[in-house]
Amino acid sequence: MMLTILFPVLNEKLRLENGITRTVEYLKKIEFDDYEIIIVDNGSEDETPQIARRLCEQYSGVNYERINVRGVGAAFRRGVELSHGDIVGYMDIDLSTNLRHLGEAIHIFKTVDEVEYINGSRFARESDTKGRKWYRKITSQGLLILLKVFLGMKSTDAICGFTFMRRKVAFSLIQGSSQDNGWFYMIELLLRAEKRGVRILDYPVEWQEDYNTTVKVFKTVCNYLVQIARLFREFYIKKNI
Repeated sequence: MMLTILFPVLNEKLRLENGITRTVEYLKKIEFDDYEIIIVDNGSEDETPQIARRLCEQYSGVNYERINVRGVGAAFRRGVELSHGDIVGYMDIDLSTNLRHLGEAIHIFKTVDEVEYINGSRFARESDTKGRKWYRKITSQGLLILLKVFLGMKSTDAICGFTFMRRKVAFSLIQGSSQDNGWFYMIELLLRAEKRGVRILDYPVEWQEDYNTTVKVFKTVCNYLVQIARLFREFYIKKNI
């Protein structure tokens, strides 16, 4: 079983080398070598490209791709297009989700054929979330309420930054989804997977807040509201017309 790990990055000169190095070292530690790592740079204006290219020279399993469109959604679609793994997914470069869950995910996909999609969750009962700022707790919980009330989401988290799925599932979901380029794209994939009956494992994780995040909270929340309204119209209004 081959694994493709995507790291969407934007101006990550401070965290890129540490994130890639720790991931490679962890995979070496668990003696798993059938993988590829793809750094998908969606428009960095700092030294991210130079660092990424140096990492590609240092590690044979690391690749770098630059796209001219900003956004995690665009980066994920391009990464899946380039991927070769039987399993493909993405992690945040800050590694807020404990790396041990990567090994656990590999084991699950190898041994449990029924699992098609692993959705990391910070809010499952067994999860251990540390250092979350109060206002981000409010925005996250508010988003979850909106997703559950208006779009019927069943999962306990929408965008943990730790998502893996079988390759055929990834391609099928991409073909049936929008071309949104932002963070909400990953939420849309999860919602569409639920509606299609994809067998999703809602997976509790150990998660640590990164205080140097580049996410712009207010702008992101406004975009989420627009996208929720779009999917609500598609899922419930247009279907009934």
